Amino acid sequence: MATLPQHLFAPAQGGQDPNAAVGFAEPVLSLKHITHDFGNVRAVDDVSLDVLPGEVVCLLGPSGCGKSTLLRLAAGLEILQVGEVQLEGRSIARAGHPQVPPEKRNLGLMFQDSALFPHLKVIDNVTFGLSQLAPKERKRRALAMLDKLGLAAHAESFPHLLSGGQQQRVALARALAPAPNLMLLDEPFSALDARLREQTRDDTLHVLKNSGAGTLMVTHDPEEAMFMADRIALMRDGRIVQLGTPYELYCHPAEPFVARFFGEVNEVQAEVRNGHVHCAFGTVPAPGLTEGCPVRVLIRPEAVRVRLIGEARQHQRSHVVVSRLLGRTSLLHLCVHGEHGEEFHGHSRMPGVFLPSPDQPVALELDPSQVFIYPIP
Repeated sequence: MATLPQHLFAPAQGGQDPNAAVGFAEPVLSLKHITHDFGNVRAVDDVSLDVLPGEVVCLLGPSGCGKSTLLRLAAGLEILQVGEVQLEGRSIARAGHPQVPPEKRNLGLMFQDSALFPHLKVIDNVTFGLSQLAPKERKRRALAMLDKLGLAAHAESFPHLLSGGQQQRVALARALAPAPNLMLLDEPFSALDARLREQTRDDTLHVLKNSGAGTLMVTHDPEEAMFMADRIALMRDGRIVQLGTPYELYCHPAEPFVARFFGEVNEVQAEVRNGHVHCAFGTVPAPGLTEGCPVRVLIRPEAVRVRLIGEARQHQRSHVVVSRLLGRTSLLHLCVHGEHGEEFHGHSRMPGVFLPSPDQPVALELDPSQVFIYPIP
């Protein structure tokens, strides 16, 4: 059946319980009704969010949506204006009250820039935050953390001798060495090239999960959020639009913005007729929507299944404009013909190598699970 996200998954925003789907464990971090302005600009607008022990929560959204501001408020790097921040049930920042400084919050910080001390060796960078321990214990813990990240052999090296990915892993080791209960990561992989980014975030996720710390991570990359997160909080204009698992946000987007944010969609308008929506790409059921209701139909390219029919000929029916191999999938640019002769241009993403010639006539079938229908107000 076609997905009806507007009915099934209401967006979790400030004032609502954002943890209904994750049980009743005591949160390591609680953000309660946070609002923050920069002059006349509202950066965060009444946001509530919890992070549980051992859980990775990603703040995802476009530039300027408030995700980094929210993380900085959790870290104590911005003075809280409205709301409250709690760490393991203890209030560490509350509007109108003195707040606990960052260095006393028992949390680890990791940013886009590894911010290592260039004049200190790797081992000394990692032990920097362990001054409360005896020297032997400091070194033992630092070496153990470096070993987990595959960097024990570089303990006596200086940061400039390491690759970007290695430097980020050193920064992670330094942040985790004091055994914080909460990790805050702000775009930690965005400065790395694609291949290095994949390996570094894989290593990071493995270590974070083994540490048991709760993690709040900021990213603008939907694929990265889906890889890293147990839950994703997708933000827009300072508010959480939808909060849930990667599966929930991808397969049950609460509104068109959510569906579009996770990748390209083919978009057409139609009307509900006899409980279905008929469009140029195909027909899908639309239960719960009234007869004649105008709707916006968003179709992921992987939902468009292409079947070749006949030989290339005049453009009297849907046909291929161009096809491109993208590695694991093939992307087809299609000219789709509607029942009244209108033309739509859209994309299909097919698995493996599937490269029909230009002008090749095709028949289309839809996977309803990746078709999203929204009433037009």
